[in-house]
Amino acid sequence: MARIKEQKRKTDRRKRKSVVFIICEGSETEINYFNKFKSRNSLITIKAITSQYKSAHGLVKRAEDTIKQELYSPQDGDELWCVFDRDENSNEELRKAEALAIHRGYFVAFSNPSFELWYLLHFADHRANIKDSKAVITKLETGGYIQNYDKAADYYSILHPNQQLAIDRAIALQNHHVSEGLPLLHRNSNPCTTVAQLVMLLQNRTDMTGRNKI
Repeated sequence: MARIKEQKRKTDRRKRKSVVFIICEGSETEINYFNKFKSRNSLITIKAITSQYKSAHGLVKRAEDTIKQELYSPQDGDELWCVFDRDENSNEELRKAEALAIHRGYFVAFSNPSFELWYLLHFADHRANIKDSKAVITKLETGGYIQNYDKAADYYSILHPNQQLAIDRAIALQNHHVSEGLPLLHRNSNPCTTVAQLVMLLQNRTDMTGRNKI
């Protein structure tokens, strides 16, 4: 499939809000979470979309194919974020994904080992290496933070009160790995999540008081 060409806004130039496209490898957890940032009074339009490509490089490479016929106009403030986990991606795969994203002007929200680490940081300042997604979910459950965890469930209401705390903890983890000379998109940068940067963007450009949750 040919890449979608970037298009300029014409007659609706002053009416159209900037769009933040969020391309996710997951079909439930990430999509449900990011959709909760939608608001009638938001300064942006949020479009969370599931990718059929599960490797990090494949997801980035086919990002514009994933949004299909959507108008993607970075010159007018649109942003495209690629959200993926460590999973089975090799360090070379992660390096290629990051390089391609930078080349195309995309942004990356990476979690190691999994997106659920972002949830865990709302409740605990976890800094020790953690094996995989299952281990993160076990910590959520045994810690009494989220009982009977379900990837399809909506946990936004219990996460939101600690959102700034999670951001601070995620950035502290990033700073630690950088101080150790590790790239953030690396299997050894564990635990780590850059979802905080995407959440800060959404938080700053949406109306957090008069939200129309969808």
